[in-house]
Amino acid sequence: MTASHSPPLAVDDRGNALISFVLAAEDTPPRDAPLPLALVALWQGDRVLMVFDRYRQAWELPGGRIDPGESPRQAAARELLEESDHVPEGALRFVGFACFALAPDQRAEYGALFTGQAAEASRLFQPNGEIAAVRWWDLREPLPGRLQPMDAYLAELTRGTPSVTRHGTNAG
Repeated sequence: MTASHSPPLAVDDRGNALISFVLAAEDTPPRDAPLPLALVALWQGDRVLMVFDRYRQAWELPGGRIDPGESPRQAAARELLEESDHVPEGALRFVGFACFALAPDQRAEYGALFTGQAAEASRLFQPNGEIAAVRWWDLREPLPGRLQPMDAYLAELTRGTPSVTRHGTNAG
């Protein structure tokens, strides 16, 4: 990870920071830090899907660890379904790579960010051991409880990208 003197894009109350967002091809992730996770900003109109994580006690984008042998895209789709019981309409679209500095040692890692529109026939959410609730959020209204500011920042990056990637080319 290249040293940067720019302020972080977002910081949470635990000292974790979103330090940059890298626009790159999905198949060429940055190589200066590990890529262990994938996140999804799933949209329904002007609202993004947020999940309330029981362990971190915060509203976050659905996502999680990439399993061995799994691509970031496969992990994103799996985590979205496992955490929220929602599926995208069509394929998820790749947006870019978020670079985090994680507390307490400020170790760097990347997360692959995907976006998509919610399918009309998403199943009803059932709370599980990891996720207590889901909510469609307009990025302005207050959420009950703590909001993960890094995920809010990443959700904002994907707003308005349902058919065009951040590279400016048609997705699909």
